[in-house]
Amino acid sequence: MVSIPQTETASSSGRVRYQIIAMIFAVTVINYADRAIVSIVGAPLSKDLDISPVALGYIFSAFSWSYVAAQIPGGWLLDRYGSKQVYAWSILLWSVFTFTQGWVGFFSGGAAIVWLFVFRFLMGIAESPSFPGNARIVAAWFPTAERGKASAIFNAAQYFAPVLFAPLVSWITQSFGWRYSFFVMGIIGAIMWVLWGRLMHGPREHPAISDAEITHLERGGALMQMDGAEASGRHRPFAWRDLRQLLGSRMLLGVYIAQHCINVITYFFLTWFPLYLIKDRGLSILNAGLVASLPALCGFIGGVLGGVISDALYRRTGSLTLARKLPIIGGMLLSMTIIICNYVSSPTLVVVVMAIAFFGKGVGSLGWAVVSDTSPKEIGGLSGGLFNMFGNTAGITTPIIIGYMIQHTGSFNGALVFVGINAFVAMAAYLFLVGDIRRVELRKA
Repeated sequence: MVSIPQTETASSSGRVRYQIIAMIFAVTVINYADRAIVSIVGAPLSKDLDISPVALGYIFSAFSWSYVAAQIPGGWLLDRYGSKQVYAWSILLWSVFTFTQGWVGFFSGGAAIVWLFVFRFLMGIAESPSFPGNARIVAAWFPTAERGKASAIFNAAQYFAPVLFAPLVSWITQSFGWRYSFFVMGIIGAIMWVLWGRLMHGPREHPAISDAEITHLERGGALMQMDGAEASGRHRPFAWRDLRQLLGSRMLLGVYIAQHCINVITYFFLTWFPLYLIKDRGLSILNAGLVASLPALCGFIGGVLGGVISDALYRRTGSLTLARKLPIIGGMLLSMTIIICNYVSSPTLVVVVMAIAFFGKGVGSLGWAVVSDTSPKEIGGLSGGLFNMFGNTAGITTPIIIGYMIQHTGSFNGALVFVGINAFVAMAAYLFLVGDIRRVELRKA
């Protein structure tokens, strides 16, 4: 007989953990909005600076080169110094580098392009601890039966960011110029940095948490230590054997491959999608910003719904494998519908199909829940960093591959097929590589 996990109701256990996930969600919205600004302002920016599609693809990818390279160091820093402190520096620095991207408009020719690449490269380093930090905080603050929903909420911020900020950035760009979009977002990020320092605490240190909520977290499998090494007074050194063990797990390797493919969909949306609407579908920059927010809204709804479905399946069956895999596989099937846009002429129908595809991608975006479920307790930051490194290699390859496709064919048709194929590969990885989802136990030296 399957043992069904029992949980207390939110009202009986307290609600401080929901304030924590709201804070993570808000920070992650800013995180993704800052990543996506350059794509929203891409048309006027490329015109002002005389940037070709291939060069623009490299600029889009600049963030991901450093973001990927810094994942393992960023994860180690989280394990070494704690999520609150490292994350705070991350927010401050990425906000500074967002602001400085606006200054490239005061340079000319190649210098402007070089500085834009440099500032986006530095922003990638600054943002590197963010998602591993999210996973660590969720693992500390949420019991297993609520972790899918919590992870889906912060991951769904990537869709809510365009819903909230694409219209705002489009309006600022059209009214004042693209430079001011970077200035405004940098200032918003600095405000968020102040709020983070005041409101973020670990479960045992939070001044408002009740004894009932602490008991609920402990009984439900929450790790409780958001800043594990810092809280215990011990600092775990980096060890290559830890990295080898993570890479030697077939389950984790399948998760890493799938995340790369899922992020191909993400980075198409963050980089080329607004330009697809402007250049291939003839929309103005303001209309493109508004239209882009509609599929993003569907992705946000799908992301939250995927987490709710996953946790409901876990409570009903007691099987993490079924609870995580079923929404991911179903979501990737829906994401493959993006290819249909090649056979649709009506802009309205294109938006509908894109909305369906991004809804599916949202439902299937449970990778960070899987990381929280599977990471060894001692190296949660390193494990999350490795997962995010693999996933965000898509941020390097996707903009460049699509840039070459557009320059050589003059069409986005191949790009949409490329995105759809990656959704299929992600589904296949979870079906045939991942196997049972379980926590990896770290072997002793």
